[in-house]
Amino acid sequence: MSTHVLSLEEELALIKRGTEEIFPEEELLEKLKKARQTKKPLKVKLGVDPTGADLHLGHVIPVLKLKQFQDLGHEAILIIGDYTAMVGDPSGRNKTRPQLTHEQVLENCRTYQEQVFRILDPKKTRVMYNGAWFGKMTFHDVIRLMSQMTLARMLEREDFANRFQNQLPLSLHEMIYPLMQGYDSAAIEADIELGGIDQKFNILVGRDLQKTMGLEPQVGICNPILIGLDGKEKMSKSLGNYIGIKDPASDMYGKTMSLSDDLMMMYFELVTDVPMEKLQLTEKRLENGELHPMDVKRFLAREIVTRFHSREAALEAEAEFDRVFKEDQIPEDIPEITLTSEDLKDGQIWVVRLLVKAGLAASNGEGRRLIQQGGVRIDGKTVENVDLDWPARANAVIQVGKRRFARVVIA
Repeated sequence: MSTHVLSLEEELALIKRGTEEIFPEEELLEKLKKARQTKKPLKVKLGVDPTGADLHLGHVIPVLKLKQFQDLGHEAILIIGDYTAMVGDPSGRNKTRPQLTHEQVLENCRTYQEQVFRILDPKKTRVMYNGAWFGKMTFHDVIRLMSQMTLARMLEREDFANRFQNQLPLSLHEMIYPLMQGYDSAAIEADIELGGIDQKFNILVGRDLQKTMGLEPQVGICNPILIGLDGKEKMSKSLGNYIGIKDPASDMYGKTMSLSDDLMMMYFELVTDVPMEKLQLTEKRLENGELHPMDVKRFLAREIVTRFHSREAALEAEAEFDRVFKEDQIPEDIPEITLTSEDLKDGQIWVVRLLVKAGLAASNGEGRRLIQQGGVRIDGKTVENVDLDWPARANAVIQVGKRRFARVVIA
């Protein structure tokens, strides 16, 4: 266990931080007691499907929870879904995901692990690929696995039921996904599975399969879905409302400063390790006017940058932010440019087209010239490439020259 030995109550309180639901909580308590009595760490599972190359804060919330269990002395097991990723998690989707080849998935795995190990201790993390068991299955094994689920049970999933009722395509391979994720838990005999609240159905399937196979069922621990920088939708690269964990420190700091005030405490609880007692006091002082929201947000930005970079990088990013946004005195009320899905391709927009749409350039030609002359900045950083496809993000500030600004809104 960790160097500072926590009481059972303290350990449980730490685990419950930033969770939306633990099911069943009484079983978690029993597992923790048993681990203490037997001095045998719990097997804590997090399954990840590397369907993309880069991670944002929304992706890493359960990874941070896994790190917490790791620090408590439990066994962190990271399941890389090289087979489940070829199906694609249908959770929250109203259409079938494009299928990836195994080669594409494995390529994503390489960058995925590099990013995850910015958080987890690689020496204390057991990494497993679910292709280790799915790749050996015969068709008979697949049929036997599918026999563990009824269609009625599968249609208890809200997203499946909605698609079925609205006569939207619902492929058979998607319906096997919860069984595959559940089988992962059985294969490693997981004690606990982590995931977003949108994974609850899949985690429950894992419990059911473990019971069927005579194993002790896992406990599910689900975190809330992180709201993105727009303050409306879940964090998503396609919406441009994300903070990437590979973002440069200055970008990470600046994006955090664009966060709406009412989301600050959620980010503190989910993304930082600032003690809850301090967060509760900070929230109280905010409410009674003892603290200014801007000062609290600066504290949040420093904590996030420190977690993914370093304290030194956080202080440098803050100094750069002050130079750009304080000394240049960007007006509070500046025009807004609204970007819709029609403007974006894979969450990006050609930077010249962005200038024209914002009314900061009369034509593509003028936009090119402004960039070539070094007169265009986005969030304080000079745009140097006229062919840049800019990853759109809400609240980003576009600046042309000294006095012309536009703030990005994503509809």
